[in-house]
Amino acid sequence: MILEKLKAMVKEQLDIDVDKVTESTDIKNDLGLDSLDIVEILMNVEEEWGIVIDDDETTSLKTVGDVIALIEQKTK
Repeated sequence: MILEKLKAMVKEQLDIDVDKVTESTDIKNDLGLDSLDIVEILMNVEEEWGIVIDDDETTSLKTVGDVIALIEQKTK
C-alpha cells in the first residue's frame, strides 16, 4: 500500500514511468531524482502520512524501500 502511494506521488510530481519501481529501486540512480525532487517528495510523504522527517534521516534514504521503512517506523 505504501509503495503504491509513493509510486502515485512520484508519477504525479515528476511524470515518469513508475511501473518498474520496486523497494530496491535507487532513488537517485534509477529514478534520476535530484536533491530538490527528493525534498519535494519527502514533503509530500510528511503531509500524506502526518509524519516529520528530520534532515539527518534523509541522508540514509537511498532506495524506495528505505523510504517505506521510515514511513512504517514513524507511523507505528
